[in-house]
Amino acid sequence: MTAADRVVVVGIGVEAPGGITTPAGLWSALTDGADMVGPMPDDRGWDLELLRTLGERDGWGAVPDAGGFLDGAALFDPAFFGITPREAVAMDPQQRVALRVAWRALEHAGIDPARAGGPGTACFLGALINDYGPSMAVPNEHNGYLLGGTSLSAIAGRVSHCLGATGPSMTVDTGCAASLTAVHLAVNALRLGECELALAGGVTVMGSEMMFVEFARNGALSATGRCRPYSACSTGTVWSEGAGVVVLERESRAAEHGHRVLGHVLAVTTNHNGGGSAMTVPGEAGQRQLVGRTLAAAGVAPEAVGLVEGHGTGTRVGDPIELSALAATYGAAAAGHGRRTSLGSVKSNLGHTQAAAGVMGLVKALLCGRHGRIVPTLFDDEPADGIDGSGLELPDRTAPWDPVDGWRRAAVSAFGIGGSNTHAIVGMREGDDHG
Repeated sequence: MTAADRVVVVGIGVEAPGGITTPAGLWSALTDGADMVGPMPDDRGWDLELLRTLGERDGWGAVPDAGGFLDGAALFDPAFFGITPREAVAMDPQQRVALRVAWRALEHAGIDPARAGGPGTACFLGALINDYGPSMAVPNEHNGYLLGGTSLSAIAGRVSHCLGATGPSMTVDTGCAASLTAVHLAVNALRLGECELALAGGVTVMGSEMMFVEFARNGALSATGRCRPYSACSTGTVWSEGAGVVVLERESRAAEHGHRVLGHVLAVTTNHNGGGSAMTVPGEAGQRQLVGRTLAAAGVAPEAVGLVEGHGTGTRVGDPIELSALAATYGAAAAGHGRRTSLGSVKSNLGHTQAAAGVMGLVKALLCGRHGRIVPTLFDDEPADGIDGSGLELPDRTAPWDPVDGWRRAAVSAFGIGGSNTHAIVGMREGDDHG
């Protein structure tokens, strides 16, 4: 594939905390500097008293009454998708949310979902641990539907099935890098001619309170109940839910079908940290190597990237490692040209959406490029050590984003607990039809 026929984004679907169900709604929240984190839900059967008292146990951290939760996680119209009510009850909510977000993404692209199937359409979706519903090993009224309803493979499979799409269909688990890895796979499938249209992204809906329990034992939850990426006040992350799907195709096909171009995928690559420190600890060397590979694949100089949408979980371990890698690459290049590159993380607004984290960062970058503005990163009153003099800056207000040589270029990072790293560079070109 030539540079003149890059993979482009032609549609976006999103569902996020705060009742957000459209790209326009997300953009409005980002420009307003909205905080979409709220209290724990009391309608899911979670043991909230256990969560409130975990911090009293020796060696455990406290669990703040905070997270980012989807308002419509329990809402679903099975008949619309040709699913029986009995089957729908046994379906992981992640399947339900993925279905409607994928549907909206196609509509946003101007594509009729009822006609979007066939061998030319692929689906790649990131997802993590499933903890929904009763055990299949215990006889219950839902047996017979639980395997299809709770299998991770069925998240992408359900979307492909409902669309009648017979191209590649995969659910991807590379930890919190999953959705951006799904984009990586989709781009490669388009470049190899395995499909003509691809849905890519990820979804997280928490079926239980287990992630809060696990990170309370590790002492890695935010003490304030807010995610503070790259802040000197960071104490931990905040778990959240969300889903994002982008519709991808080759630029020539987008022109042929009259689809608006929301952004160009200049490059997306992935690697692993390898051995050395503990598997769950991010690796600076791996991240630096990946940034260099992605820039080379994109044919872009690091100083030409105006926005870096980092992983930025707000943890005491992860953020400093990532910040050091970004300062050595994008920051050093910008400083060498007397500039600073904007660094942010949508997690300051939404919390950590886990499997959907990478695609949420990608959507934010696309929206910033589309509107020509960079939005603030919240809770950055005291930037972390290493920001000052690094060539990086944390935006504290919405500001214009001037193009360089007719392009606004952004980088997006996502890292997984298994050691996977994924990095993407996207470009929004002046003159594209952004709708």
